[in-house]
Amino acid sequence: MTSITGHDETLLNDLTCWASLTTGCVLAGGLSRRMGGDEKSLKTLRGEAMLARVIRRLEPQVGAMVINANGDPDRFGAFGLPVVEDPVPGHAGPLAGVLAALRWTAANRPDARWAVTVATDTPFFPEDLVARLVGAAGHHEAMIALAKSGDRIHPVFGLWPVSLADDLEQAIRGDVRKVLMWVDRHPRVDVVFKGSVIDGTEIDPFFNVNTPDDLAVAEALADHLDP
Repeated sequence: MTSITGHDETLLNDLTCWASLTTGCVLAGGLSRRMGGDEKSLKTLRGEAMLARVIRRLEPQVGAMVINANGDPDRFGAFGLPVVEDPVPGHAGPLAGVLAALRWTAANRPDARWAVTVATDTPFFPEDLVARLVGAAGHHEAMIALAKSGDRIHPVFGLWPVSLADDLEQAIRGDVRKVLMWVDRHPRVDVVFKGSVIDGTEIDPFFNVNTPDDLAVAEALADHLDP
């Protein structure tokens, strides 16, 4: 496993090219227990559903997008994107969402090489996320690239080769649930992202909203981080 910063990538030349080879997937299938069981992705931040903010942030970085969620897909109808369920039963966690993205990409975008996943509760993730993950993975067909900030890996913010779909499904059906447990079986690069500085404090670009208190913090951060 390698960890790199923004100064080490050499393959970022054409964002349009990378986008055409990549499908974006918003993971919206969490159970939202710390939000009282409410649909976290539909919670509003500055008057807009967090899911809408995440879609708007990711859409320019990829060639197509899907939402991964179980249950009634009509609740996401206003967003105009395909909704794909976990292809394996039993709330298998983020890995099932990754697999859903890979299977959808293989079926609908045969020329694409990767799926990129992001969390629906992380409204300020980097606008160069995909370009930097792809640049780090390079031409290695089986390389997984994960986002990192500070000393923390963010496993749901990843670049996943479509070619690993069968291996991932086998792992999930073998009761692997932790993302890094599966990732560590494959070549991997971690890409370090820096956050904006507000009043002398660096803000984690992967700050996520898990509780009502977090949502209040996000409202305050948006005053500084929104365009």
